[in-house]
Formats: sequence, C-alpha cells, structure tokens
Amino acid sequence: MAFLKITEQNSLHDNLDKKSINQLLVEMNEEDQKVPLAVAKVLPEIERLIEKIVERMKLGGRIFYMGAGTSGRLGVLDASEIPPTFGMPSHLVVGLIAGGERALRNPVENAEDDINKGWEELQQHNVNQNDTVIGIAASGTTPYVIGALRNARAKGILTASVSCNPDSPIAQEAEIKIEVIVEPEFVTGSTRLKSGTAQKLVLNMITTITMIKLGRVKGNKMVNMQLSNAKLVDRGTRMLVEELGLEYEQAKNILLIHGSVKKAVDAYRKQ
Repeated sequence: MAFLKITEQNSLHDNLDKKSINQLLVEMNEEDQKVPLAVAKVLPEIERLIEKIVERMKLGGRIFYMGAGTSGRLGVLDASEIPPTFGMPSHLVVGLIAGGERALRNPVENAEDDINKGWEELQQHNVNQNDTVIGIAASGTTPYVIGALRNARAKGILTASVSCNPDSPIAQEAEIKIEVIVEPEFVTGSTRLKSGTAQKLVLNMITTITMIKLGRVKGNKMVNMQLSNAKLVDRGTRMLVEELGLEYEQAKNILLIHGSVKKAVDAYRKQ
C-alpha cells in the first residue's frame, strides 16, 4: 500500500474565514469527536506495547519519547507529568524533542531534519535493551524520529511509532506501529488539532496504564503522587480519611510525616 499523507489533505470544511464563531465551534467540535473513535481502533496495538513496556520497566527499563514540534512537545509533556502524578523518578520516562529545550517554545530551524541526531541523544542516555523508544510524528516522516527508531531497533531495543498516516516511514522502522487515522485536519495540515489530540490520548494510555500495572495506583487513587502543593496535600489527606477512617487533621499529619499516601497507609497499618 502506497504511503498516503492524510494529515496534509484538504479540510472537509471550507470558507472558515467567512463563518460565524458558532459555526466554527460546532464544526470543530464535530471533527474532534472523531478522535476517540480513531483511537479505539488501535487499542490492540497499544495493549501489546504496554505489555512489553511493563515487562521491561520491571527490569529497570525506561521509556523514551522522540518527536519534533507539537509531537515532541506532547512527549515532553507526558514525561514531565509522571513524577508528580505517580511519584516515579524523572529519568524513567524521558521526552526528547528535536532542537532541545529551546524547541519547547520556539521553532528550531532544520532540527527535525537531522536523521542522526535522535540516536545520538539516545546514546547520551545510555539507552539499552530494557528500554523502549517511542517515536511520535503526526506525519510519520520526521527524520529525527526515523533515525532514532532505526538505530534503536537494530540494537534490539523495543520500538513503537505513534502517527496519523497509514504505512508511514516511521511505522516501517518500529516493531509496534500505532496509526491513529483521524482524517484531514479542520484547518488543512494543522496537526496540532486532531492529530495532536489523538497523540495525547495515546500517550496518556501508555504511561497511565503502565504506572497502574507497576503498582503506582491503588483502587483508583494516585497514592504515590508528589505532595507539591496545598491541593495535592488536601487530596492525599482525604484519601487517608477514606482509607483509614481517620479524622482530617490526624490524616494530614500522618501524610506530611511520610510524604505519600502509600507510605502513610503502610506505616499506619504497621503500628
């Protein structure tokens, strides 16, 4: 099957500049509703990936996201949320973006076109066969990602791709390909829209379910979250009140002493 770049096809909606705000909102919302349906079609591939990631992380492995532009920013965002949400060390899920930290806020000219740079950056992290490298590219054509996946797979490292075009170049380099086909963008070619939303949903699934399977969630609670602000201290306190039947202030004191809901529960039950 020939590579079809759906992400660059003309929008199904025209004359956007002549429509009312209400019309634009309704039509954009209608397009956005296609995203979770497209994600549902690739759940088997996501499941297969998560199973393999969990096996590797139990052996000390890590997840590396590789991307450029919006895709790279989404990878960095997902990685940055793992320590505060699940209390995991920051080196276990790493987001690498073409052009480095500057590219998080500003475009870096030609950064994504270097096919060797992604692999060079992975080597700086001593990537190994317990790790997983996930390339993210809506178009599926980013050289920075292609090179990283190609070299990682050649070294026996688990690789996966997340793209929004069928049979893309990055999918050819990955062991597991996740292709979320969301149809043309509302604004032609603007992959920060449906494609970006689809990628965010997939990354949410990958790390959240991995963390659940690694024991970082109890019931439906984030029992290992970092107590980095008053809101989270309050949330943790209420978890202890519910779990242990304590008064609020007693639960809060125990929480602050032990630093996490899980540690507080374990310590209290050992008394």
